[in-house]
Amino acid sequence: MLSIVDADAYIETNVIDIEDWQEADQAKKQRIINAANTTLQKRFKKYEIPELAVYHFAAILAIVFSDINRLQQHGVAGISVTGVSSTTFKENNVKTPGGTTLHKFIPEEVYDMISELNNVKLAPRRIGRSVR
Repeated sequence: MLSIVDADAYIETNVIDIEDWQEADQAKKQRIINAANTTLQKRFKKYEIPELAVYHFAAILAIVFSDINRLQQHGVAGISVTGVSSTTFKENNVKTPGGTTLHKFIPEEVYDMISELNNVKLAPRRIGRSVR
């Protein structure tokens, strides 16, 4: 069963960029886990999803929906706290979640985890024919 305690343990041991996850409160962590799980269940309907894949994806979603990135998603061009910090966003640095589905943020590591558990080869990108 998915839990914040297990997610914390996995993320703090196996994910490099963990600050946004660590800074989230318990309620937000639970929402992120729920969103990660729902997204993976919908994306990979016929496959079993390992809990660790959900936790790995949750760490990515914590970054995408961090306080700073949320400001950019809402159209803020830059912020500054005098003497502390200044942030200016590049155009299209983070995709607006309202304009795309969450599965666009699934990292390759998650595809690999699901592939390994289900003994299949899943890839993040599909290669199709060009239409002319």
